[in-house]
Amino acid sequence: MTTARIHTVTVWSLVALIIGSTVGSGIFSLPQNVASAAGPGAALIGWAISAVGMLSIAFVFQILAVRRPHLDSGVYSYVRAGLGDYIGFTSGWGYWLGSVIAQVGYATLFFNTVGHYVPWVGVDRPVATAVAVSLLTWTIFAVLSRGVKQAAFMNAVTTVAKLLPIAAFIVLVAFLGFSWERFTMAFWGEGPILDQVQGIMLFTVWVFIGVEGASVYSKQSRTRRDVGRATILGFFTVLALLMSVSMLSYGVLSQEELAALPDNSMAAVLEAVVGPWGGLLISIGLCLSVLGAYVSWQMLCAEPLALMAFDGLLPRRLGAVNHAGAPWAAQLLSTVVIQITVIIFFLNETAYISMVQLATVLYLVPYLFSALYLVLLAARGRGIAHPHAGVLFDDSGPTPTPADNRRHLLVGVLALVYSAWLFYAADLTFVLFGALAVLPGLVPYVWTRLQANEKVFNRFEAAVVALLVVAGGAAAWGLAQGSLSL
Repeated sequence: MTTARIHTVTVWSLVALIIGSTVGSGIFSLPQNVASAAGPGAALIGWAISAVGMLSIAFVFQILAVRRPHLDSGVYSYVRAGLGDYIGFTSGWGYWLGSVIAQVGYATLFFNTVGHYVPWVGVDRPVATAVAVSLLTWTIFAVLSRGVKQAAFMNAVTTVAKLLPIAAFIVLVAFLGFSWERFTMAFWGEGPILDQVQGIMLFTVWVFIGVEGASVYSKQSRTRRDVGRATILGFFTVLALLMSVSMLSYGVLSQEELAALPDNSMAAVLEAVVGPWGGLLISIGLCLSVLGAYVSWQMLCAEPLALMAFDGLLPRRLGAVNHAGAPWAAQLLSTVVIQITVIIFFLNETAYISMVQLATVLYLVPYLFSALYLVLLAARGRGIAHPHAGVLFDDSGPTPTPADNRRHLLVGVLALVYSAWLFYAADLTFVLFGALAVLPGLVPYVWTRLQANEKVFNRFEAAVVALLVVAGGAAAWGLAQGSLSL
């Protein structure tokens, strides 16, 4: 009976799961985010590049799930298999921190939106907002520690809550507010086109975070072909929603006006078309969407820690579960770090847009190295062999045909080049702060290796650590001198 249930998810169910896990709070701030860096023409080029790049990344994880079916410890397990224990750990640690920062960003956007209607919180009241974020975070931890997860009903409600306002926005703006003359007035924006395209790259990646989750559902699908179809259908549905919201906004307000909007810029655009009720509609959809995302991501952000503890890369205690089956130790550490991040960000008056860019840089690490692993698999049949690495996982899998291998190599190269270019396009400040953020992970990692009487680093890993120390040190120095800030 178990097997029969596992393989009953239809292609349309998979499409719905992909859309639900990908479309989050980012779409509601997209008009302002994109317009702050690019005009309509450059934005179209940026979306085209992102479409090819993010689809290739989605297929990287789908292909790896087929080629290495036993690597089921999250996205970091592919990096570990390809590049060794420490690089895999750094990817998992970075992915976890990205999720933590995303949590703070979600909550900030939520309370800033609420503050537009309720005077007690919002942009002008950072202390009250920080307290509200903290209370929400610890309340969710208390619920999750009891083993209570989102029910299917809540998932359905939050998905509908965010998709209906988005659909209403697209229809109303397209038919009532869009002006072709305004859209083409300053079509290429100001400044070099390449600079504008680079400026929106992290934002386009941010709104696609979660598309890699398509591979998670492969075990539940009726056929592997359904997963491929669902990936394509789900991806292009999400792309259509994102591009529609982003590009239609240029036909309502000028680039300068869009760039000056608050974080919930989608509400402001619709309000300009139909009046205050339009802004309220989008704000309600955003709040329900963000609340649903906050609960699910706070639950999921503990998973990398628990998985790495189970794999022996972190202290075993972090993988402990309570009587309700919840990984309470990993959830507690995640909640504490979220609380610390809230304090740091609000003391430094860090904007939502900066949180998005820093979180995206941290998410890029497993994307880049997972793509590299697929390239290595397609080119040489295995990852880079490292001593003292990979003793706890099974990286066996089916042998692909030569034609499939060539296709996998092409997908891997596209994803690798795209991910590398994203690091190049990112503001160096966020890359340096990303390095600084992952450095504290050295402490539990080294302690765990020493406790297990294992070699801490090989030469390759030692070189990576040295590079991280230099980059993190530069960030710390710049922060202390006041030359760098978030």
